[in-house]
Amino acid sequence: MSDPVCIGAVAGAFGVRSELRLKSFTAEPSDVATYGPVATEDGSQSFTITLTGQSTKGALIARLSGVTTKEQADSLRGVRLYVERDRLPALPDDEYYHADLIGVEVFDTGGALLGRVKSVQNHGASDLLEIHGPGLKSTVLLPFTLDAVPTVDLTAGRIVADPPEGLF
Repeated sequence: MSDPVCIGAVAGAFGVRSELRLKSFTAEPSDVATYGPVATEDGSQSFTITLTGQSTKGALIARLSGVTTKEQADSLRGVRLYVERDRLPALPDDEYYHADLIGVEVFDTGGALLGRVKSVQNHGASDLLEIHGPGLKSTVLLPFTLDAVPTVDLTAGRIVADPPEGLF
């Protein structure tokens, strides 16, 4: 794959009939099965996803083409599933794929480098940018809101942040 985006991961086998638990990284979890065949990160395996239900813990229950035993499903635990970027829908101007934000430099409104985006996290309320960089003893979680992050320019590889007082 030339420009892969991770849309899900196998959490492990479910039951004894080759089904597995699938974590979806798409905005609408069931959309993970709508982008066509998915591949492993190295591209060595390709699967078609068929959703069969949802577990009590929120994971989707699915079958992957070619996986016919519980042992095969178990062996895929932790495998991330990718699709080509061009199969993903276009986003409105104020929305971003998390994968596009990782590694982007973050500057304050005065132009001083704060660090780089290490990850994008969501713990329920809203997204948080995990920032790491020189001069930081640990990573900083910056709320990904319009107030705290007024400018995202992916073309220039730059985010301008106006962090809450005392965060950095």
